[in-house]
Amino acid sequence: MLRAVFASPINLLIVAAPISWVVHAWAPASTWVFLTAALSLVPLAGLIGLGTEELARRSGPAWGGFLNATFGNAAELIIAIVALHDGHIALVKASITGSIVGNLLLVLGLSFFVGGLGRRSQTFNRTAATNTAAMLFLAVVALIMPAVFDLTLYGSLAAHPAAIDRLSLWSALILIAAYGGSLIYAFTSQRDLFRMTHEGEHDAPRLSPSEALGVLAAGTILTTIQAEILVGALQPALAGFGFTEMFVGVIVIAVIGNAAEHYSAITAARRDQMTLAVEISVGSSAQIALLVAPAVVLYSMAIGHPMTLLFNAFEISAIALSVLATVIVVVDGESNWVEGLQLMSVYLILALAFYFVPV
Repeated sequence: MLRAVFASPINLLIVAAPISWVVHAWAPASTWVFLTAALSLVPLAGLIGLGTEELARRSGPAWGGFLNATFGNAAELIIAIVALHDGHIALVKASITGSIVGNLLLVLGLSFFVGGLGRRSQTFNRTAATNTAAMLFLAVVALIMPAVFDLTLYGSLAAHPAAIDRLSLWSALILIAAYGGSLIYAFTSQRDLFRMTHEGEHDAPRLSPSEALGVLAAGTILTTIQAEILVGALQPALAGFGFTEMFVGVIVIAVIGNAAEHYSAITAARRDQMTLAVEISVGSSAQIALLVAPAVVLYSMAIGHPMTLLFNAFEISAIALSVLATVIVVVDGESNWVEGLQLMSVYLILALAFYFVPV
């Protein structure tokens, strides 16, 4: 089991977890608490992914798709729930934005760039990619309509009428229903909506079911602990580094929460498995937009810290532009390193915009 767990070099960063405990006990206000906790979440997301992947391999395409949908973005969901309990609603919205944008621009761009080096071009299944991108368009509609509602009726995004809460609640339910429909399709067609058949899908599992469940449980518990430490150390880190909560959510937390998937997508691209690389990046964004975001909205209302789908103009623009850029590059089913460079350039421009947003 240890060989499977540490097969990825990223998982060696798990040593950052006990280091964060020691630093938190000795100097709870130190910025090192935030840094070590953030670093430890990278391999923990990978462990959750490993446990899910091993269970999915034994379950067939339909149940595998359900497991991927349920636990594929567990780290992001856990961080969001912990942040909600501490009242960091803006951080949660920013991390959702960053996860969608990061997967579509940074991960997909790096995959195109790394995979395309030394190759004239690469091909992938454009049907799966465009279908998933179409589902992302649904999420863009759900995110834009609350802002349009506010601007049209009240002339400002600062207004928060009760109707916005109701609109967000029903939009979240519709998004989850749409995602549920994709799962029903997965079961009836005996395939995972977000993962077409690709090389390596029939590889023998590396862990037994009990070992996979143990890795999944351990990863989930440790992720919850580290997320608590990370959110608790947020304010000293913001003061120490001069970052805004929006920048930390969009860039820092989004990157560390998806680092394991980033590594998997880029590795697959380098092996010329571009269909898999595209599915990981685009599919993960769809899961965040259609499952994680609405689930967080419903949970926030249940605990009395209501979070709406009213994102600010920066976040809405970033998500819409990311989806548009993704559709443009995947529609032909081919990629090259220049397209990857262009996607990464868009990501860097957006990152700079979020960085220069005043405190």
